[in-house]
Amino acid sequence: MTDTLRPPQNVAATADGAAAPQQLKRSIGVVGGTLLTLSCVTPASTLFVIVPELFSSIGSATALAIAIGSVLCVAVAFCYSELGTLIPSAGGEYAMVGTLAGRLAGWLVFIQSLIVVMIVPSVIALGTADYLAPVLHVDKPIAGAAVMLAATLAGLLDLRANAWITGIFLVLEVIAAGVVSVLGFAHANAAHPSLLHGLVSTDGGAASPVGIGAIIGALGIALFATQGFSTAVYLSEELENPRRTVSRTVLWTLGLSSAIILIPVAAITLGAPDLQTLTSGDISGMVTAWSNSAVGTFISLCIALAIINAGIVMVIQNSRVLFASARDKAWPEPVNKAFGTLGRFGSPWIATLAVGLPGAALCFVKGELLSNITGVAVTAMYLLVAIASLLSRRGHHKHAAAWRMPLWPAVPALLIVVLVYVMTQLDAEPLLWTGGITAVATLYWLFYLRPRQDTRWVISLPEDQQD
Repeated sequence: MTDTLRPPQNVAATADGAAAPQQLKRSIGVVGGTLLTLSCVTPASTLFVIVPELFSSIGSATALAIAIGSVLCVAVAFCYSELGTLIPSAGGEYAMVGTLAGRLAGWLVFIQSLIVVMIVPSVIALGTADYLAPVLHVDKPIAGAAVMLAATLAGLLDLRANAWITGIFLVLEVIAAGVVSVLGFAHANAAHPSLLHGLVSTDGGAASPVGIGAIIGALGIALFATQGFSTAVYLSEELENPRRTVSRTVLWTLGLSSAIILIPVAAITLGAPDLQTLTSGDISGMVTAWSNSAVGTFISLCIALAIINAGIVMVIQNSRVLFASARDKAWPEPVNKAFGTLGRFGSPWIATLAVGLPGAALCFVKGELLSNITGVAVTAMYLLVAIASLLSRRGHHKHAAAWRMPLWPAVPALLIVVLVYVMTQLDAEPLLWTGGITAVATLYWLFYLRPRQDTRWVISLPEDQQD
């Protein structure tokens, strides 16, 4: 922990006198950043791909779980806003945590973020086939892999161009979510289950109450549902005036995404014809029953576009993580050089391929396991960010220009307690997978990075953010 409070290294300097690493261009403001970040949350694809899993496990308590997760995310967003304006780096969580809590903590949060960035796009992409069904029948893994490859190609383009592409797709997402909300509320029936007292249909069709333990156990996925607001931090090196725009982008995105997800979930719960239909999670089928096949097809195609949109933004975000890790010398030098190379459009093209191609391969892995592993990694990542937030007002950082959260240190302290408890309630299999990956990464730290700490894993900030 001896390096906890030292200022980040300036990227214009290198330990061996080599040429300075390339820097990303600042080209987007709050609106463009919010569009990209909201697209990464991809509320519509989250609603239609992730939420059905919650309906299957906790039935009518899904809205309650997402509401609780959104409240927790307010505290998380406060932590991200303060740390993201204090330490605006494409490294995101690892740059923030590593600068404030030491290199090992930074490395551990980097591994959690790497798990998330490598898996989440595939989880979302796997939902494509279900919503292309009205016009095209294709196997889920193949459709998911095709989406990942298309997103990778788009990720190689200029960021400003992608902001327009994702903005157009985002409009379609919001329209789809709005239509579902209107139809659901319009078909609310008197026999609908309470949003506050959860019921789920058993295999035999009987109603079974949902306990508080089941709701807490589902919070990992609920947190995952609104997780994408952290993209604002990953994009901080490409946001104009990040000291102001990062916090605004984080908070605006969280508020909008929570509303876009939670309102339709409540509408679907109230409008489902019966508990068994709700538990099945067949949202497209319910939309068709509420309206007609044409509306159902329109919604399905909007969702398919939303998934493609999510893939594009996630590939953009995730390639920036690898770019920053290479700049901070996390890997052997040939790998650092490759991941740190920018293409003709200003994007880290090798890092983009390194995210997109494995993501296509992961589409052939069981989707439920991928979702659960991601839930564990997101919870662990938020926990480490909250710990770093307790250290954000010491030493050099105490008087630095940054957005400061209200009710500090109570907010991060309470968040830590809640997240530790949530972690104890998650399923064993994803905990073991995530723990195993983290253990291997820790060995890499001990035997490769730590002995070379003068030249490896040197966390840095862009030159124009040193103050």
